[in-house]
Amino acid sequence: MTISWEVRVDAVVVGTGVAGLTCALDAAAYGLSVLVVTKGAVDETNTRYAQGGIAVVDTTSGDTITAHLADTLAAGAGLCDEAATREILAAGPAAITRLRSRGARFDAGLAGLLRTREGGHHADRIIHAGGDATGAEVQRALAAASGLPAVLADHLAVDVALDETGSAAGIFVLDPDGQLGLIRAAAVVLATGGSGQVYAASTNPAIATGDGVAMALRAGAVTADLEFVQFHPTALFTAGGQEGRRDLVTEALRGAGATLVDGAGRSVMRGQHHLGDLAPRDVVSLAITRRLADSPGGVGDHVFLDCSAVNALARRFPTVLAACLAAGVDPRMAPIPVSPAAHYQCGGVWTDRLGRTTVDGLYACGEVARTGLHGANRLASNSLLEGLVMGEQVARTIAAQSVSSTEDVALQSLSEHWSAPNWRADLQLAMSSEMAIGREVAGLRAAARAAERVLNSRSGLTREAVEATNLAQVSDAMVTLAAHRVESRGCHVRTDAPGSTELWRRSQFLVLHDGTSRLLDELPATTRRQPVLAR
Repeated sequence: MTISWEVRVDAVVVGTGVAGLTCALDAAAYGLSVLVVTKGAVDETNTRYAQGGIAVVDTTSGDTITAHLADTLAAGAGLCDEAATREILAAGPAAITRLRSRGARFDAGLAGLLRTREGGHHADRIIHAGGDATGAEVQRALAAASGLPAVLADHLAVDVALDETGSAAGIFVLDPDGQLGLIRAAAVVLATGGSGQVYAASTNPAIATGDGVAMALRAGAVTADLEFVQFHPTALFTAGGQEGRRDLVTEALRGAGATLVDGAGRSVMRGQHHLGDLAPRDVVSLAITRRLADSPGGVGDHVFLDCSAVNALARRFPTVLAACLAAGVDPRMAPIPVSPAAHYQCGGVWTDRLGRTTVDGLYACGEVARTGLHGANRLASNSLLEGLVMGEQVARTIAAQSVSSTEDVALQSLSEHWSAPNWRADLQLAMSSEMAIGREVAGLRAAARAAERVLNSRSGLTREAVEATNLAQVSDAMVTLAAHRVESRGCHVRTDAPGSTELWRRSQFLVLHDGTSRLLDELPATTRRQPVLAR
């Protein structure tokens, strides 16, 4: 396909969520020429739908970074990078100060910012905006911030453009007219969010098709921990709502006193965890799944969230109330029907503590990246924090490397293999059936066959074909790692291997080799950079 247009900048950022916009704003402030690309509208992001808040320590209240670290490590089930995690959490308060200077408004009282508690936390450290509209406020503030570089909306990033040495040198883009463009850049930042659309039902918007992970894989980058997919335990359940985007029902409701009950009114979480209804998300999602399996006939499809003990629900949780009322449920009068739905990608493109991937010139931040913060299961409200901190860090890294867009290098040709989109729905159903909360080897093989069917199909270069290819490549990588990890840990639950073992207390690394997902025994030594974080 012929390149119809070309643009040259110092850095191109793919994605307009919290990580992407933060990185773009900071990189521009360092004096770099920056272009932001998104395949949807500027506010069509996972960030916008985040309800709960941002986990950030207030040391004046007696909370500590060490306590936040302990909660994060516990949720991560042995797979967090402790050093990287501590650095990210410690950088949180300063990142919030900078975000507020850009216009973000958080809920506050006479004593300062209001804080609440969510699953897995042992302290009230979650700040929020509009009660349950934190992500929307963060998105608004960053999109409206002074100094935001130009944004190309409705432009699909197709692939990372590589020079003859294999370094990133820009991206190929499909514009709204289906024309292929090239954005040359010495630094390429992937901030594309997650891969929720791998599944038939997800809390993610329709654009979350795993583009960043797939682009990184095709560029030769190492990925890690992709088998760990967090299912939010309380997505709004509606009749016929088994597929498509599902509305979140924030766990801050449980922090405010709501409880999970089954159809007979019995507690779902009693006896399951010492934190009860505020247990980590993997624990709650698994408990709900098991309760549904124990229902008459084993075909239960939802439980209920009883909000009768929540005070001022309309004022504190207006987003949840509006979604429930639109679905014909008034949580002030009756419990909310909920069930788990695919929510967050805990693994992703491997990065060091500066946000660098294993491909020179290619960076990643936000949900698409695997920094080591989340391990085998993300602690609630750590994601917006990570996006802020690592968005800033990637901008610093790029600026410190004195990138320049002036060099005109020869590029490797764009891939000509794209998948037909007609198998996409079948793949999503297979992943929901076999790669959800409970997994076993025969089902994983079936999901792998569904991904292979998509990858082996052929289509021209269209948006639908690129998305189908990305979904299939990410699905194949996830299934490959899940099949190889013969244990249950965090949000990876193998029904045919229910226990955790010390042998598997390690991350798994995966690359794409000749179009096939291949595991690495360990992270190659050449990528083990020793970062020095200068603030």
